[in-house]
Amino acid sequence: MPHRTSFDVPPALGLLPDAAVAKYLGRGMQSGQESPPQVALRKASDSPTDSTAARWRTAPIRELLAEAMHRFQDDRTTADGWLAPRLHATLRMTRSEAGDGRLWNHLAMLVAPDYVVWRHKGAEIAEASRFCGPHYTQCFSRLWWAAELFRDGHDYRPVGIACRAGVQDVLNTTLRLDVIDHRPTAHALLRVLDSLFRAGVPRPGDHVNALSAAVNTAGSTLVYDVLAPDAPPLVDELQDWIAEAESASPVQWDRLPDGPDDGRVPRSSVDALVPLFEKLHAEAPLRRRRATAKETSEPGEEAPLPMQRGVSLEKSLPSWMM
Repeated sequence: MPHRTSFDVPPALGLLPDAAVAKYLGRGMQSGQESPPQVALRKASDSPTDSTAARWRTAPIRELLAEAMHRFQDDRTTADGWLAPRLHATLRMTRSEAGDGRLWNHLAMLVAPDYVVWRHKGAEIAEASRFCGPHYTQCFSRLWWAAELFRDGHDYRPVGIACRAGVQDVLNTTLRLDVIDHRPTAHALLRVLDSLFRAGVPRPGDHVNALSAAVNTAGSTLVYDVLAPDAPPLVDELQDWIAEAESASPVQWDRLPDGPDDGRVPRSSVDALVPLFEKLHAEAPLRRRRATAKETSEPGEEAPLPMQRGVSLEKSLPSWMM
């Protein structure tokens, strides 16, 4: 679906420092009333090491975002579940590369500021953290990481649970947790949440936050990777999938793409954690959140509960992710 922009989109993604975002991002851009200062932003940007590689081309990303804006124009939050796996399959990279916030700054400021405003504009503006923020808040980074952390090898279907329409709490809260880096933990948590969603529990967001907090707290005393060991990653398969970006066809709109075939989550490990997480959920206190305009960041989204743990990207990454 063609989508005209009022600004020139660079042909390839780059790396834009936080300082440049702070300097040039104003309320005009945040409200969608002004175009980005392209010349200044391009001068402030660097290029990826393999900047000519097909995986950094912006045209497929723009087509994907244009389709999302057209398809979900009446329900912006629903776009997340559709876009997350397709963005991940389009923008193929390692976790180390995805941990560089400069890439997401460039995407938000130079390539698709219109999408940031369309998706996250509240009463007046889209918050600055949607352009330049932590991986669980930034408009595009949070979707890529949701797909990365919740996919089951090449299978993106679990990502739909994490990005369930009307329940933003997995993205807003659960995605922050260190324990989600452990794949059996992430998938056991999703299995319990999916059962709750299917049962039609009231205030599902409160259940997400209660379970996430309980799992995270228990993780400080229980070692999930001992209780439920994960399979070693298939590094060569991941690198092959990234290299295939040179010849890969654009993702399809009406079927899920295939992710990297780098190993499925061991079912036995997920099965081992589910009863524990169900018990944690049963014992976790639910907290009804105040639905005030001040606490709610945008229509249809509830304000997340504060969590004790920080951003998982701040810790050292294993060598296979580099």
